[in-house]
Formats: sequence, C-alpha cells, structure tokens
Amino acid sequence: MMGQWKALPETIWRKAVDYWRTLWVRVLLMGALALLAIGLTQLISPLIPDELSAFVGGQAADRLLDIIANAMLAATIFALTVMVSVHRNTASQWTPRVHRLILRDPTTQNTLATFIGAYVYALAGIILREIGIYSDDRALVLFVMTVFVLILIVYALVRWTLHLQTFGSLIDTTRQVEEITVRQFRERLETPCLGANPLREVPEGAVPVRTKKAGYVSMMYQESLNAQAREREIEIYLVAPPGKFLHMNETMAYVTGTDEVESDPDEGRSIGDMLRDHVVVEDLRTYEQDPRFGLIVMGEIGSKALSPGINDPGTAIDVIGRIARILSDFEGEGDRIGDVVHERLYVPVMEPEDLLEDGFGSIARDGAGVIEVQQRLQKILKGLMSHPDPGLSAAAKQTAIIEFRRAMQGLKFDNDRLRLANSADDSVVEAAEEQDQSA
Repeated sequence: MMGQWKALPETIWRKAVDYWRTLWVRVLLMGALALLAIGLTQLISPLIPDELSAFVGGQAADRLLDIIANAMLAATIFALTVMVSVHRNTASQWTPRVHRLILRDPTTQNTLATFIGAYVYALAGIILREIGIYSDDRALVLFVMTVFVLILIVYALVRWTLHLQTFGSLIDTTRQVEEITVRQFRERLETPCLGANPLREVPEGAVPVRTKKAGYVSMMYQESLNAQAREREIEIYLVAPPGKFLHMNETMAYVTGTDEVESDPDEGRSIGDMLRDHVVVEDLRTYEQDPRFGLIVMGEIGSKALSPGINDPGTAIDVIGRIARILSDFEGEGDRIGDVVHERLYVPVMEPEDLLEDGFGSIARDGAGVIEVQQRLQKILKGLMSHPDPGLSAAAKQTAIIEFRRAMQGLKFDNDRLRLANSADDSVVEAAEEQDQSA
C-alpha cells in the first residue's frame, strides 16, 4: 500500500486543480473568506483602544454595507449576462468546442467570485449589525474591513473592464486555444506517453477490461493507477488514450499478470472497477491530457472562417500559422524510453499523421478553392518537412502531397494552379504529378 500513498498527493493535486477551474468552487471560497473576514473583525475589535473605536461611528459602516449589498447583486447579474452572451457568440461564430475555455476563463470567474463574496460579506455585516453584535462604539474594525472589500471590488471591476475589451473576440479565442494546446503539448512531451511506456502492441493472452458506458476518455490518473498496478503485480495496456471515444462495452485496456479482472475478493475491489475509476469517461472531450483536441478546435475555427457566411480567409491563414507553432515543438514519443515514470503502464504514442490531420484537415478541405489559404498551407508544410523529427517530417510531406492534389482539383483558374505549384516544395509537386498519372 506504500506506493498508493506516494501517488496520492499527485492525484489529489490534479483533482484540486480541476475543481479550482470551476466557477462554483471559487464562489464558495470567496463566500467563505467573506464570512471569515466578518469573524476576524469580531476578534480584532476588543483589541482596539476605546479612543480609536469611537473615531468612526456605526452609521459610516452601515452606509458602505448598504452600497455593497445593493450594487453587488446587480453587478453579479450583469457579469453573468455578459458571460452567457460571450459564450453563445463564440460558440456560434467560431466553434462550440471553445465553450469550456469561456466558462473557465479565470478573470471572469474571479470577478464573479469577488462580487458574490462581497455580497455575502455585506449581508452578513448588515445582519450582525441589526442583531447588535456590532455596536456603534465597536464599528471601527468593521468599517476598515469594509473599505478593504470596496478596494477589492474596484480592482476586480477595473481588471474585468480591461478584460472585456478582447474577451470573446477572434484573436482572444484563438490565443486561448493555442495557449492551452501548447501547454498540453509541453506537458505531454515532458512526460511522453503520460509517463508510461509506449504501447506498440498488446501481448497475447492479455485480459480485456471493458467500459460500462459510452463517451470520451477525458482524464487518466496514471500516478495512482501505476501504484495500484505495482501493488497487484500487473501491467496495464491503456489502448484508449485521452480523447478516444469508447462505445458501450468496448475494450478500454488490457491487463497482464492476472486471469481475472472483474472479481478479486482478496483486494476487495476488482481490477476492472479500479481501472474504470482511474480512467474518466465523459460525454464531452476536454483539453486536459489531450493535445489533439486543441488542434481540432483550431482547425474548426479556421474552417468556420472559410464558410460562405463568414468568408474570412485571413483567419484561416492565421490559424494555420498557429498550428505550425504548436507542432514545431513536436518530438516522437516512441523512442524516449528513458522518460518512463510509470513502468507498469503502456499508453499509445501520438502519431504525427493524426496531428497534421487534426489541425489542417478541415481547413484544407474547406479551403481547397482558396489560393491564399492553399499557398500558406503548402509553405507551412514545406517548413515542417525540414523538422528534426523524422516522423513529423515524413508526415508533413505526405500531407503536402495529398492537399496539393486536392487543391489542384479545387482551383479552377490556371494561374492560381501555377502560383500554388510555385509555393509547394518541388518534391511534393513531382510526387503529386506521379500519383495523378498513375491514377
């Protein structure tokens, strides 16, 4: 059991971070801090000399509390309205897949939590004043604390006002998607295969573990899962990495070292139940542990910009450049054996072909007849062909050939075809012509 206890802090920390990104947790914390502030005023008030306590009367604190109580309710409703409006606009204009980023925007969440916390503080202060807990000759600390709360409110308002200048805009949305995708890529590359062994093939005789519900694999708690595998002396082959969709009763993992995964009276809980607890299956795909999802969202934004109703090739070109920046840090996971942290786990590697398809696939398809988009795409793929990772370099060349052939069929004007051929790598043009002739 010692290995499980060592893995417990990392698992708890990851769960705590995930909860911290939700609005209700921040609201509860701010409300609790507001009540704590009220309690501190009760403890500090008896320590203040009488001559200082009489310096400020209770009516001054009452006026401030009334202002906060009246203003914060309206401000909270207004902030919620803005958040919902931005959420709907970004979902309709760019892609619905950015809604979780909007809902988890830290500035908006902190602002709402500050408003609600200040409202709770004001209500608690008014109630305590009405029942006589705070007398007029002991209101100095309450007044000072209320002024401090007002300063926090003003700071939150200024910060939120500045944030609203770009909140929900195309530039801000694409930047947020790029930042979280880059962050997930770096975390994945720092611990290849989530710190597990690269999964190349499942050994014969491995026992399958099946999921009991359909959905996307959104999270793996590999630290405690590896500790459980070490304690039970088994090895786990996680064939369903984060981002994969599982059907009901589909195999989510294979286990070696045991013949029974659904009943284990000695441990009190079966291996299958333990696995299903550590591999979270939800109805929506998430950005955490899934860099491919960020690439898909980026591609959807670029593809949506090419729709007839929007007709914005510039956005698609910008997105292509952002995807190239994300992929520039790619390193193949299969050969980095020295980075294995969870020796009992096996996780599939990220394939460069899938990454390129996730990022560029929809843009290349919907922009097949737009010469500016195709030129930019070929130039980016030409640059990726010289990437130091051989897998990504080869995948970039194959993608360039496919998209060059698609674009040559989509472009109707001969001069546009000539421009595209001049933008593409010579080897890509030659390979595409050979494939066209053989077809």
